[in-house]
Amino acid sequence: LEIRAYELATTHADLEKFVYAATHDLQEPLRLIGSFVQLLKKKYEKQLDEQATAYINYAVEGANRMKKLILDLLEYSKFSSHRETHSVTDMNKVLKQVSGSLSKRLEEVKASLIIHPLPVVVVDQKLITQLFENLLDNALKYRGDNAPVIQINCTEENDQFVFSVCDNGIGIDAGYSAKIFNLFQRLHQNGTYEGTGVGLAICQKIVRLHHGSIWVASEPGKGSTFYFSIPRIKPAVHEKV
Repeated sequence: LEIRAYELATTHADLEKFVYAATHDLQEPLRLIGSFVQLLKKKYEKQLDEQATAYINYAVEGANRMKKLILDLLEYSKFSSHRETHSVTDMNKVLKQVSGSLSKRLEEVKASLIIHPLPVVVVDQKLITQLFENLLDNALKYRGDNAPVIQINCTEENDQFVFSVCDNGIGIDAGYSAKIFNLFQRLHQNGTYEGTGVGLAICQKIVRLHHGSIWVASEPGKGSTFYFSIPRIKPAVHEKV
């Protein structure tokens, strides 16, 4: 078992290095493709008919989307190789920081963010901050016709904390409740919503690094509630919030 565990760990580490190298090295040729296509359009734009111009625009859009996919995959690979640095963290302070960084966007869509009292937990503060930022970004992106109302809460269940991020957005069909956490899984392919399908995959990676679980309860047109659990760990006496 020890040998097998070592082999798996080695394979995983090699895979992480490959993903990082591949995503990093792909950026340069992709940049060249995008640049030369744009130069081609600029130089010969007056000589091209409408169809040729449309083809060039498709190529530019495809290159830009591929760049975004590569950058998001690179971001995901960083989380895969993250080493946990847990500390005692006041989640109320974390959400105050998150709401502050998203304040402009919240105001733009007239969103109401309701944060109920949250506990002090032992987590990686940087990762948990990004987790909430991603979940709130998701709630704002997939909002419905009414002004967004987002509530953040937490309950204690046995030996774990269960956090929830509830919104009144467009909701998700139950058949996709597990798939949405897969890498590059997108429910909307027609360009209605921006994104590459990496945000929730990163959320799942962060929660797993904390030895917890993440899931969603939702219905189309009735909003979504994302839940994630964090094991309750008794903080050391010398640690400070």
